[in-house]
Amino acid sequence: MTNPHSNHWDIFCAVVDNYGDIGVTWRLSKQLALEYQLPIVLWVDDLKSFAHILPALDPALGSQTLEGVTINQWNTPLDLDYTPGAVLIEAFACELPESVKATAKASSEPPLWINLEYLSAEDWVDGCHGLPSFQGGGINKYFYMPGFSAASGGLICEKSLFDERDAWQADSANKLNLFKSLGLSGIEDDDKVISLFSYETLALGGLCDLWSQSSTPVHLLVPKGRSLSSLASYLPKAPADVEPGEQFCHGALSIHILPMTDQAGYDRLLWSADFNIVRGEDSFLRAQWASRPFIWHIYQQEEDYHLVKLEAFMRLYCDNLAPEIADCWKNLNLAFNQQQADAVQQHWQNIESFASPLLAHAKQWPIDALKTTDLATRLVQFVKKSLR
Repeated sequence: MTNPHSNHWDIFCAVVDNYGDIGVTWRLSKQLALEYQLPIVLWVDDLKSFAHILPALDPALGSQTLEGVTINQWNTPLDLDYTPGAVLIEAFACELPESVKATAKASSEPPLWINLEYLSAEDWVDGCHGLPSFQGGGINKYFYMPGFSAASGGLICEKSLFDERDAWQADSANKLNLFKSLGLSGIEDDDKVISLFSYETLALGGLCDLWSQSSTPVHLLVPKGRSLSSLASYLPKAPADVEPGEQFCHGALSIHILPMTDQAGYDRLLWSADFNIVRGEDSFLRAQWASRPFIWHIYQQEEDYHLVKLEAFMRLYCDNLAPEIADCWKNLNLAFNQQQADAVQQHWQNIESFASPLLAHAKQWPIDALKTTDLATRLVQFVKKSLR
């Protein structure tokens, strides 16, 4: 598709989590630039954290171009010129600089102003997607709502992703070579491999107790960070002192410490595991695209509203599952999110008896969820329609 606009798009993102807000925004920026040849300018407030998932990025440079995207340092006050283009996107209500808003409103051809919201499976998303909010100065801000329905803003997924995943998973040598490249040892082809990227939870201790008593080897792959805080009793030293490549064994369980990786490397890690435990939004969606069973550790909110969001997604995900399998998977996710160590053990044991049908469902789900049109495509269509 040719570029439908003569001007660039600006995308502003405040870094909240290495694989969270910036993870989603960077994936979208790359896809818009590479698949749609759109001139994208990505403004980021924390280049040092961004560099954790983009090693080629130089945090000392105020402006640089990588993978077709111009990346600008977003300082306060803004010390780089902002020139309005065709589109202005504030990612996840990051609150644009006042100078940017003023310049956009004063432009003779104001940009299409879009607030890219967080992903949700809740029913209200469809009704809010695309709604305008008047900002003064004759300009509206439109709410763009990613979601799982055909009436929503869609889901981020590169056009070649599923083919790349299928080719990777077709040869087990790929995963074994990946583990070796990450400094992990002792993992055999038939061993159970679980990747972990969660918040703190007592449920992890319950699962580790169970896995350590397994009749077959279990390998837990975990990066330094919040997940390790819940595994302190399984480590011979403080979580902050462990190093990538280290391995700690407890019965049948081996805990491997992962090095930081870029986004492509994280995708391959998810493809290589038998089961993934993920958090937030970016890793949550990439775990779905990995076509492997998973637990979603959703970010905790006041009055347990996060459980409402979890329930909404689980209803969608389990729609085509047999009731007994659906209930088992739901109970596992709820127990994990409610820090129920004993209950999560029981539900894990139950779900292992449904391993084959759950894996088959995980493989079909990405095809059903994408509904043939990804977020970037829908966003380009939304912009094209709005700028007529």
